[in-house]
Amino acid sequence: MNFYDHLAAGFPKDRSRPCFTMSDGSSISYGELEAGAAHAARRLADEGVAPGDRVILKAPKSAASIMLYLGALMAGAVFTPLNPDYTAAEMDYFRADAEPKLVITDADAWVAEARKGGRMEKSVARADEDIAAIIYTSGTTGKPKGAQLTHGSLLANAVDLHRIWKFSSQDVLLHALPIFHVHGLFISLHCAFLSGCEVLWFPKFSEAAVLPALKRATVMMGVPTFYVRLLTREDLSPEAVSNVRLFISGSAPLHPQTFEDFAARTGMRICERYGMSEALIITSNSPDRIEADGSVGAPLPGVELRVAESGEIEIRGPSLFGGYWRKPRETAESFTADGFFRTGDVGRQEADGRVWITGRAKDIVISGGFNVSPREVEMVLDDLPGIVESAVIGAPHPDFGEGVVAIVVGEGEAGDVMASARKQLAAYKSPKAVVFVKELPRNAMGKVTKAELRREYAGIFKA
Repeated sequence: MNFYDHLAAGFPKDRSRPCFTMSDGSSISYGELEAGAAHAARRLADEGVAPGDRVILKAPKSAASIMLYLGALMAGAVFTPLNPDYTAAEMDYFRADAEPKLVITDADAWVAEARKGGRMEKSVARADEDIAAIIYTSGTTGKPKGAQLTHGSLLANAVDLHRIWKFSSQDVLLHALPIFHVHGLFISLHCAFLSGCEVLWFPKFSEAAVLPALKRATVMMGVPTFYVRLLTREDLSPEAVSNVRLFISGSAPLHPQTFEDFAARTGMRICERYGMSEALIITSNSPDRIEADGSVGAPLPGVELRVAESGEIEIRGPSLFGGYWRKPRETAESFTADGFFRTGDVGRQEADGRVWITGRAKDIVISGGFNVSPREVEMVLDDLPGIVESAVIGAPHPDFGEGVVAIVVGEGEAGDVMASARKQLAAYKSPKAVVFVKELPRNAMGKVTKAELRREYAGIFKA
C-alpha cells in the first residue's frame, strides 16, 4: 500500500479544516492539500515520471513543496529534497548521482501550473520495500550519500511516533524547521497528517515570531538552536508557553545547560530523541517521563539497539533505510554480518533500555542541526590558491551547537578563504572560522589528529 494512502487516512473527515496556517493568518485546508497533491501527481505522470524515477526539489519552504512531496508519493516517484542553498557546483554532483527525471526549483509555480490540469484519482501501488524518498546525508569520506527511505520505513516510524508523542486532532504543531531533511519533512509532518491536526507554518525560525505563536501551539519540534534563541527572549515565561504540552528537540545534541535553563524559565522539560537520516527516529523519551539526565530515551517498538565493544551504537528495525543509493560498497560497510546498522555514534544503554549518546565515532560536524562532512569542506579548501592542506573540525558554538572551523596550512587571509569557500558550499557547511598554522598535528601513522585540534580550538567561538 502506498504510504500516501496511510497519511491521507489520517486527514480529518471535514476537509475544510485548516492544515497549514501561515504566519500572515491565511490558511490552506486539508482539502486543498489533498487536491494539490493529486494535481501534482497527475502532472508528474504526464511529464513522464514513472514509479521509481527520482524527482529533485530544490526550492524554498512552502506548502506547495509539501503538495509536491505528497504528489510524488502518490505517483510512486522517489522524492529527493535538497537544500535550496546548495551552490551550482554542489547541484552538479546531485544531478549526476541521482539522475533525476525532473528537477523543480519553484514549487509554487510548478504546483500552480499543475492545478490547471487533471488529478490523479488513485495512488500508484507500492510495496513496503519500494523506495519513497532519497535523503542525502554527509559522511566522513567526502561527497554526500543518498539514504533510500522506503514506504514501509516511513510508515513504521510515523505510526510509532504518532502514538508515543500522543498526537491527536486537537493538537497544533508549530513548524519552523526546514523541509529538506527528515526532521522537518517526515518526523514532524507525518505526525500532524496522521492526526489531522493544524500546523502553524513558518518559512524559517525567528524567535520574535515563534514565541507569540506558542500561545496557540500545543507541540513544537526544533533543533537545539531554536531553544537557545528562545532563551534570549526576556518574555519567555511559563505564561508564554502555557498552551504547549510538548517541546521536542533533535538533529543535534541538546546541551544540558540549555535543558536546565529552559526548564527554569518555562517549567517545561524538553523531550529529546535520537535519530538520523538512515533510520528516522531510533529512540525517544516519553512525554510522561523526561528525566533531567541527558537520556535520549528508549528504542522505539521493533528497534533492536546494542552497544558494540567499541562503544558504537548499532541498530536494526523496521524504519531502517534500504541502503545508500547506488553505493553497494558503502552500504555493505555500514552493516554488521548479522544485519545491524553501524550508526557512527558512541553511547551507552542502561538496563531499563534508556540510551545516552556520548560522542561520535565519525568526524561529522553538526551545525545548526545539519550534518557537515569535514572531508567535503577540506576538498574545497585544498583547491584554493595558496592552501597547502587543511583540516576541518567542529567547535562548540553558542548558537549553532557546533561551528565549522578550518585549520589551514598555507598563505592568505581568513576572510578571503571563507568567502571563496562560500561560493562553492552552502552556508551551513562553510567555515565560520579559519586558522592558519605552520603544520597540522599528526600521529605516528601520519594521520591528522583531529581530536587534538578539537581540544585546542574548543573555545574559538566563545565571546
